[in-house]
Amino acid sequence: MELIDTHCHLDALEHAPLESLLKDAIACDVRRMVCIGASGGEASAHRAVEFAEQFDFIWATVGIHPHDAGRVESLAGVRPLLEHPKVVAVGETGLDYYREWAPFDRQRALFSETIEVAKEVKKPLIIHCRDAAEDTYRMLKEQKAEAVGGVFHCYAEDAAFAAKLRDINFLVSFPGTLTFKSAHALRATAQAIPLDQIMLETDCPYMAPEPFRGKPSEPKHVYQIALKLAEVKELPIATIAEETTRTAERFFGISR
Repeated sequence: MELIDTHCHLDALEHAPLESLLKDAIACDVRRMVCIGASGGEASAHRAVEFAEQFDFIWATVGIHPHDAGRVESLAGVRPLLEHPKVVAVGETGLDYYREWAPFDRQRALFSETIEVAKEVKKPLIIHCRDAAEDTYRMLKEQKAEAVGGVFHCYAEDAAFAAKLRDINFLVSFPGTLTFKSAHALRATAQAIPLDQIMLETDCPYMAPEPFRGKPSEPKHVYQIALKLAEVKELPIATIAEETTRTAERFFGISR
């Protein structure tokens, strides 16, 4: 059995040596990871590429997080990294209306630019969307982002919205929130979404799954998320692993 952590912030893991965390992940059948290079302005983009160059089982993404849209006006500083062969997606990018950590107009401008750049480099988008579903969808639709597709990471909308996303070539991914005791609606949503539209992620070090809540999340915790999705779908965990791994391979263009 093999699992892929499709969204992890390895540069933010500080509670243990990285090599130890990666070894623990592989022991839990999490054999490949996609490190998100889109936080702290431009800094994590460079770190993500460094990790991807250092480890053959790690790939990277590059972008500017919407939280940083107020201080980083464009992708110009990280644009060359998008040509790297181990950079497999653009982002995370999108809109966050939950907290105005960056002006909404600046978020929209940066998001619009990022969509166009993704189409230029022909790589899919990693979408951060919080309390901004309709604006995010509208911009993706208007700018014909279905040409490259993408994934709404840390999915929190309903199954009807996921169906709209499927129509424009977008997947969803679930993190540790799927395991939270109070997340009944989210599990109902996951049950209703076709398995071939779903990937798994930790978003580590954030949102550790049960029974690790309150501790930093790690790539190895994809196993707990897969186990919960198997319960929700009433399928063997081996089937969940096989299907989500195949989807991630196809989405990111990564080989075994």
